[in-house]
Amino acid sequence: MAENILYFSMNRCTSVEQPDADTLVSTCRLQDTLTSAAVTLTVKLPDLNIQAASGRFRHAVRGEIADIAERLEKLQGVRVGSGMLKIIEGLIGEEADLSQLAYMVEEACHGVILTLTKRVLVHAPDDAAGMFAFYANMVKDNIRLYNRCAAFAEGTPLVADLKPSA
Repeated sequence: MAENILYFSMNRCTSVEQPDADTLVSTCRLQDTLTSAAVTLTVKLPDLNIQAASGRFRHAVRGEIADIAERLEKLQGVRVGSGMLKIIEGLIGEEADLSQLAYMVEEACHGVILTLTKRVLVHAPDDAAGMFAFYANMVKDNIRLYNRCAAFAEGTPLVADLKPSA
């Protein structure tokens, strides 16, 4: 089996659309050699409550997650925010076969957070020092951004002085 690892490929992406002024739709897609999956969350603004969740998940070896609709339905009413992974796992399950699904739901939530963050980024100062301070303070003020993208990853200059609580 080890010789087949060279044939493995993976693509994962998250996209967020805003169909109207009060709604964001975030979709995380995964396509790899063994898996085809997608999770879509409809989130109501400004409260960030999940209004609907749907998805599909098919794995070549493990098959489909037969009760995916029922598991994702439990997310309705949950507010997108900090501590999402524990909430997600508590609602949809923590079985090993569900870890990828939980990760995809969390990524869809991160997509919502980063989309709203983008609206703040356009107000950054034009000078380099001001921009640096603006971004660093933005992460300090909203810890959910920490480690959510490469610029705000642990060890980068923008978050070097930040010590988030575990």
